Amino acid sequence: MRELGPLGTLRAWALEPSGATTQVLSASPLRTGARVPDMTAHLELNIDWHRSFGERNPLLFGYFLEHFHRQIYGGIFQPTSSAGSSGLRLDVIEAIRRLQPAVVRWPGGCFASSYHWRDGIGPQRLPSFDKAWRAEEPNTFGTDEFVAFCRAVGAEPYICTNGGTGTPEEMSDWVEYCNLSGKSRNARLRVDNGNAQPFGVRLWSIGNENYGDWEIGARDAAEWARYVRESAKMMRRVDDRVVLSAPACGDIDWDVGLLRCAGEQLDLLAVHGYAAHGGASYEQMVARAGYPEQKIARAEQMLELVGLTGRVRIAFDEWNPRHWHHPGHAGRGRPNLDEWARNDDNSTYTMADAVLHACFLNSALRHCQSVAITNFSPLVNTRGPIYAYDGGVVLRPTYHVCELYASRTLPEVLDANVIVEHFKAGTEQGGVAEVPRGDAAVTIDRAAGRLAIALTNLHPDGPLECEVWAPGRRFAATGGVVTLTAPEVDDFNDVDHPTSVSPIRAELASTGERFTVTLPPRSVSVVEIGAEPW
Repeated sequence: MRELGPLGTLRAWALEPSGATTQVLSASPLRTGARVPDMTAHLELNIDWHRSFGERNPLLFGYFLEHFHRQIYGGIFQPTSSAGSSGLRLDVIEAIRRLQPAVVRWPGGCFASSYHWRDGIGPQRLPSFDKAWRAEEPNTFGTDEFVAFCRAVGAEPYICTNGGTGTPEEMSDWVEYCNLSGKSRNARLRVDNGNAQPFGVRLWSIGNENYGDWEIGARDAAEWARYVRESAKMMRRVDDRVVLSAPACGDIDWDVGLLRCAGEQLDLLAVHGYAAHGGASYEQMVARAGYPEQKIARAEQMLELVGLTGRVRIAFDEWNPRHWHHPGHAGRGRPNLDEWARNDDNSTYTMADAVLHACFLNSALRHCQSVAITNFSPLVNTRGPIYAYDGGVVLRPTYHVCELYASRTLPEVLDANVIVEHFKAGTEQGGVAEVPRGDAAVTIDRAAGRLAIALTNLHPDGPLECEVWAPGRRFAATGGVVTLTAPEVDDFNDVDHPTSVSPIRAELASTGERFTVTLPPRSVSVVEIGAEPW
């Protein structure tokens, strides 16, 4: 089995499940008990110390960048006096570093399906027409700049190749440019461009959403499966250490056909998901709380059908609680850049986004045996956790959730039984969904005897009392609770009030087998506490 080696300070990880010191179970959806009346607002979390879902992959905390609107130009890259010598915006880079990003996927997205990487290298670069978003691409930010960006923020680069207008040979030449150190025309190009040492890019995606009619170079299932197989073969002829993904759509014909034809060449099955529309209310957003887990479970089913469970894992490499706003995409009407700017409306991003993103991360943690990578889509501007403008940055509520999980959750994920009531929430389609009031993921550092428990209160108005216990263990050390919430359901961060939604910390002391913590409405918390045997 191929192994992904570390770049910089990132630790190595294997695509096969790592050996665990306790029994490892295949992840299953969070189990919930019978519904009880809404007024009780109570959650019981029973932690099973001896049942482990496995090790959390550090690449679960990843991001995505696309050449769309202001993500690259005016986002991370702005070669002016306010940027560093590389053209990277220093204030944005500093905000990204705090997120501890493990991996960044680039250059798309739909943009990748008409992007030719040679347009973005070398000293003489001509603008080109981006057929995906129907805008001019200056090509001043290309492969060399992307790798420099990843090194600046401490992330593993993940390159999405052109599966639309590109060819398998163009993909393999890109691997050659990035990774070869010997004699090679494309490796010499990299050296001539000022990078004598190979970049060592291990993560590559073959295409984007080429199953969809909106994508340039869309193909039918059989054609795509053969294309992926041949592309992977050529890329591995250049570097047999590369880790390859290809997109899945949840359709049995597409996914199973792809895996049967090209599965032996793949390491990852790529999944995309956007839960709600841009203007969805808090209630409509949390009505979609189960969507991420459903997407993961569907991909797991596809892998099981063809006998690739454990051999091929899942890259949920595009995710956002809300769809992007991009009228005019895919030739349906004229593109309107002013309309794209509606993504910059910070009042759109509230605790609804934060709570739903926490549910996504909890799902990925619980399925850590199958999910190897996740990528929040995007990283900067559009629907990203960071809003960059001429005067600085605003950290949206999702930023604090990302920072909380990356900095405080621990390496191993434990099984836990949750008993929690439900409440009714109206959906975007006019229906009614039964939504659990709480969601949880339990992580542990066994050597240190420490737990980090991620808890989410999905209810817009009511507090949630959480009783936590681990039979046979005593919570003996003083701990803390870091909580993100907002005074009002529609509060948001913006230029004039950048800290309306900010995390707060409280102390927690317990010396018994159980402890109780009360979560405020619409909140995300991580409880950090020690535990020891009785």
